[in-house]
Amino acid sequence: MGNGQHWQQIYTTKATDAVSWFRPHLDRSLAFIDVLALDTALPIIDVGAGASTLVDDLLARGFRDITLNDIADAALAQIRQRIASSALAAYVHDRVGDITTLDLPAAHYALWHDRAVFHFLIEPAQRVSYVAQAARTIRSGGHLLIATFASDGPERCSGLPIQRYDADTLTAEFAAHFTCTDTAREQHPTPFATTQAFQYVLLQRRSS
Repeated sequence: MGNGQHWQQIYTTKATDAVSWFRPHLDRSLAFIDVLALDTALPIIDVGAGASTLVDDLLARGFRDITLNDIADAALAQIRQRIASSALAAYVHDRVGDITTLDLPAAHYALWHDRAVFHFLIEPAQRVSYVAQAARTIRSGGHLLIATFASDGPERCSGLPIQRYDADTLTAEFAAHFTCTDTAREQHPTPFATTQAFQYVLLQRRSS
């Protein structure tokens, strides 16, 4: 997924809306989350949050236990600066580091959201570690909402190679612990007047 220094440089040298993955709102993710109708007290983690506005929209929906993860603290600092004046900022917790090795609570999260971290894991061992972490930390019945570049999407992002997926191949990566409950494709319009095909899958954690 690139090292922390790579992403630290991205988030310290480029404006929030000057990266290809920028969206004013993560509408496709929010549509999935709205359908789930989760209790707003349940814990959510946004993996590879970057500087995205998902946390703003989750707070606006009443969620009160949100963990933000990114490998670059500069990314989360942009969110912190953006929500600093809000009384709701206390409900947001930062966890900087590689998601595959972070010390996270077991059987804890009701929702794990990842828009475009997993596709940077091009080595099988990295993906095994990611899946194991998700399976360990998502509670039974909890959900994993994950998006990657689709099979007809770009082959690289931010100068790094990625692994592309369709709904079946992405679901298969998590099949040992999760059941797919929904899928969607999205044509993401970048700030550069191009489009990128994304594949989403919504997975549910089975009982151990």
